[in-house]
Amino acid sequence: MTHASSPAIACHGLAKSYGAFRALDGLDLEVARGEVFGFLGPNGAGKTTTIRLLMGMLVPSAGAARLLGVDCHRERVAAKHVVGYLPDDPVFPEHLRGRELLEFAAAMHGLPRPEARRRAEELLLELGLDDAAHDFANTYSMGMRRKLALACARVHEPPLFILDEPTNGLDPHAQREVVSWIAAASAAGRTVFLSTHLLDLAERICTRVGIISQGRLLAVGTTGELKDRLCPGGSLEEVFFAVARADD
Repeated sequence: MTHASSPAIACHGLAKSYGAFRALDGLDLEVARGEVFGFLGPNGAGKTTTIRLLMGMLVPSAGAARLLGVDCHRERVAAKHVVGYLPDDPVFPEHLRGRELLEFAAAMHGLPRPEARRRAEELLLELGLDDAAHDFANTYSMGMRRKLALACARVHEPPLFILDEPTNGLDPHAQREVVSWIAAASAAGRTVFLSTHLLDLAERICTRVGIISQGRLLAVGTTGELKDRLCPGGSLEEVFFAVARADD
């Protein structure tokens, strides 16, 4: 059960180690409900490790995290019902067609069959996948796989979305549609946690951003706050590189 007064995401001392390697080093972070939070960092910074911990796919070495008050590890099944997750590299079963996969995802989240079919049809049309609905999902192009994975994340209309590089592999038109959807989701009170390499995208749509490097969260704030504090008169890109250089 979610808790109405809890942040959308709360991490306290969250850490993940692989032997002597510290992939995530004591992450303390809260994301308020209704935010579009940008999670920024170079490759290997700890972004995907954080997301996999939030999704209960990894066991933390220390600390804890909650989604809407639900413990990501101890209550990982319940946590997955309140979140729509888009992985960085979606992989689909070989035996399911696009529509079947989407209806299956809806059923796994408890939607009755008629509602699952309705939501699947609605999203296939919205995302331009209706002509490929009867094709096997694993034969889709990269952009189509990304769209189908986003549809699976949205099918149960959760209050929280965790998106790992949601515009990767999409053409400019599809990217714009994803950005518009994120803005609409936030306007409707949903929370979006967004990992991206696109600093201009983060600057346009995120209410706050966090910059992570070598497993440590180095800066958090609105883009305006970070620019004023770390790079007056500069861009978010300049802030990002100033923070990353300071951590080298």
